[in-house]
Amino acid sequence: MRSLPTSAEAVVFDCDGLLVNTEVCWTIAEAAIFAAHGHSFGPEQKALVIGRTVEASAAAMADYFGRPGAGAELAAELLERVRKELAAGAAALPGAAELVRACRAAVPIAVASNSPRELLDTALESAGLAVHFTHTFAADEVASPKPAPDLYLMACEALGAAPQRSVAFEDSATGIAAARAAGLHVAVVPSLPGADLDHDWLGTGLDDHQLKGWARALGDGASR
Repeated sequence: MRSLPTSAEAVVFDCDGLLVNTEVCWTIAEAAIFAAHGHSFGPEQKALVIGRTVEASAAAMADYFGRPGAGAELAAELLERVRKELAAGAAALPGAAELVRACRAAVPIAVASNSPRELLDTALESAGLAVHFTHTFAADEVASPKPAPDLYLMACEALGAAPQRSVAFEDSATGIAAARAAGLHVAVVPSLPGADLDHDWLGTGLDDHQLKGWARALGDGASR
């Protein structure tokens, strides 16, 4: 049975749907675009876009709508809609702040997000989590965002940690693929219920008692 390592050199968190409850913002925006093109929006459609960059989500929408040349137009619309939704604020997900603080007390931490810098900063600030991170990395700051490993490799390098001795927290297949490609261990809290996702640890929330115990053990190890 796979599990998270009892010691780690760094912990890197995804943001949307993992630390901050922004997936509702994205879902509202995505559903509106699908509706405008005469399509319903459910779990099948959400699976096409979750965890992807704005550009990749728009490209997937364009293909789904039978409009392969409309990616740029849809990306601009998606970004504007999400920006408006986020302006109303987004809360930290249960257990997120506590886990971030516990991990930060033991090892270096960072955020690696497939959102552009603008939306990442807005989400972390809105949820009151920005103060905990000195290192955050956005999709528009790497040549190839998730599912490529670039974001995780950049984060580990900045933290002075070996990817193979670091842990990623993710919620989507796209993010998991990126973390695995970079060589990190992966803890998963799925945004889509019932999703069959690769993982070393799988839970229903960051407030899971197993994670609390794991984070405390990291701290114990750091103090010895």
